[in-house]
Amino acid sequence: MVPADIDARMNRLLDKLAARRGLHHVNLAVARGDRRWSGAAGLPGPDTPFFVASVTKRFIITLVLQAHERGELALDAPITAYLPTEITDRLHVLDGVDRTPEITVRHLASHTSGLPDFFEYRGDGPSLFKHLAAGEDVSWTFEEAIEMARRQGPHFAPQDLTAPRQKARYSDTGFQLLIRIVETVTGRSFADLLADRVTGPLGLTSTGLPDRPVPLYARRRRVDLPGLVRSSNDLTSTTGDLLTFQQALLKGELFKDPRTVDLLTERRNRLRNVPVLTYGLGTMFFTVGRLAAPSRHPATLVGHSGVTGTWLFHCPELDLHLAGTVDQLEGRAVPFRIMARCLSIWRT
Repeated sequence: MVPADIDARMNRLLDKLAARRGLHHVNLAVARGDRRWSGAAGLPGPDTPFFVASVTKRFIITLVLQAHERGELALDAPITAYLPTEITDRLHVLDGVDRTPEITVRHLASHTSGLPDFFEYRGDGPSLFKHLAAGEDVSWTFEEAIEMARRQGPHFAPQDLTAPRQKARYSDTGFQLLIRIVETVTGRSFADLLADRVTGPLGLTSTGLPDRPVPLYARRRRVDLPGLVRSSNDLTSTTGDLLTFQQALLKGELFKDPRTVDLLTERRNRLRNVPVLTYGLGTMFFTVGRLAAPSRHPATLVGHSGVTGTWLFHCPELDLHLAGTVDQLEGRAVPFRIMARCLSIWRT
């Protein structure tokens, strides 16, 4: 049972957010221990499924670490051991040298491979990011995404992962490769692995690859992008499912050895293309500054956000879990402002 004062303050926050001209709706949930609060404005209710965008990376890294535990792959093995030549050949060419054989699974999971983000590729037209921001539907295959990355060229060499710090640059390319790797080493599809190893055991009945249209919004205007949503390999879920998943993940319940979860936070490198964030293995870190944080002390948010204004984070200082979405085409900064407000409310 959430205390009445927290319930009232969260509802006031929800009302204020829903009144903003730039938002069509807000869907958010917060949990501490067995206490949960959820609410939605502009939607039928908080159980409405939504496109989680890059929050999917938390599910991908879970499958990767499970495969690592099972001996199906090794984090420090080169990706050339798991992927065919047509994918890896000259994927990372720097100064005339093909450095693809130096890239390991761990490089992909920590954005330290130097591979570019195919979403940024321009070619003869707008990048996929520009298409998304403009509300223009577009689709692509895995092979086309890899070719876009190959044409862009790498940003830096695969990093020395024994060093205290590495160069890191956020890249969707790496996580598309991770999906293909776990599919290859297990002989099973991404959807089947999710159902068997994550969503099934946890009873997440509303989480999976999209099987119906999921609307996004440009401020208050609805936009449907079925091709982009399908091609991204990103999931749909609910705030309730996301909180259940995160709590189980951080307790180590999805691994044979609960200590495997520590691999998620084994490193913390600043992302060159998103400098307000640092990154571990499939894990973002964001520091909420003193003015916005509880008790005027900085607080840490650990988890993942998505470009359409989605979030799934844990604040270790308050042992608080936060999930939600605003489903905006250009909503990537909104989650962090909302979460800072939630931290302030829950500080007691």
